[in-house]
Amino acid sequence: MATQRVKLIYPESLITRPVLSEAAIQFKVMSNIRRAAVDEGSGWIICELDGDAPAIEQAVAWMVSLGVDVEGLSDVVES
Repeated sequence: MATQRVKLIYPESLITRPVLSEAAIQFKVMSNIRRAAVDEGSGWIICELDGDAPAIEQAVAWMVSLGVDVEGLSDVVES
């Protein structure tokens, strides 16, 4: 298992889409939301993504392909 801390910045078009829930189902990556702020036009979430390292990489790539700006906040930590 690995953990990756990231900041997800959502464009207005994705504010209402359950991106983290979809990632959990599709890639078996669990998220632990640490901080978040959302308004009508934008939003951001700081969270930890937990799962197999390749699954985390795939989930992050998928989120980027949707239009989410993903900023890594720390290195992957093996647990």
